[in-house]
Amino acid sequence: MKKIKELMTACQEIIAYLFFGVCTTLVNIIVYFICRTFEMSAAAGTVTAWILSVLFAYVTNRHWVFECRAESVTGVFREALSFFSCRLATGILDLAIMVFFVDLLHQNDMLIKIISNALVIILNYLASRFFIFQKKE
Repeated sequence: MKKIKELMTACQEIIAYLFFGVCTTLVNIIVYFICRTFEMSAAAGTVTAWILSVLFAYVTNRHWVFECRAESVTGVFREALSFFSCRLATGILDLAIMVFFVDLLHQNDMLIKIISNALVIILNYLASRFFIFQKKE
């Protein structure tokens, strides 16, 4: 029975992460689209979209996905630092993909943005699940 409960908890977490991952991706893509509408470069639009989507992701992941409540100021600081550092790494990857495929190879920017975000979602889940939001046993 304990294994079934663990499986249900894991599935609930993945479903919540996917839901908020899609919402985060929508925030990212919509902000990017708005930036491009105002004739910002792909790089500037990607950075702006990244900042707003990471803030959205931190709040949703912390409260509704992993339900991890750090108890001390130090714990919250470590959690936030880990989260933003990891997101910075995947944000740099997103930026590199956009610059390479859009600016250098002149591919469709919206298609590349969607593909890049799919990769980023997977990497961010793995980092959040196994490194950032550790639940106390």
